[in-house]
Amino acid sequence: MAEQAPRAEAMAAAWMERVRPVFVRVYALRRRMATITVAVLAGLLFVHVMFGANGMVVYKQKRAEYESLQKRIMQEQMENELYTQQIQGLQTDEKAIEKEAREQLHYARPGELVYVPAPGNPTPPASHSARR
Repeated sequence: MAEQAPRAEAMAAAWMERVRPVFVRVYALRRRMATITVAVLAGLLFVHVMFGANGMVVYKQKRAEYESLQKRIMQEQMENELYTQQIQGLQTDEKAIEKEAREQLHYARPGELVYVPAPGNPTPPASHSARR
């Protein structure tokens, strides 16, 4: 056993002599490796922030959709207000009721004639000048 101990020590020393330059190089390059690692991680984070499931591209699309929906809501509210005013007018104003009856149901008072154009005939253009 005593003979194997110096031999094992010699093998360990030889192994250390071969491995030591690798460790010295890695130790010398540690800052470069750390900088590269941080740069790669920053790049991956940037790609995730820009193009990920909730990234900037998706955010801008959703923002544009939100704004278009807000405009549509405003239009629908204005249309709803118009209809509400028409309903109130029809409930309280007799002239509004008569107007709707004349327009939609083609009602006429005694002695009046209602002109209804034929479905296939286009209406002639309105002209303010007299023709001879």
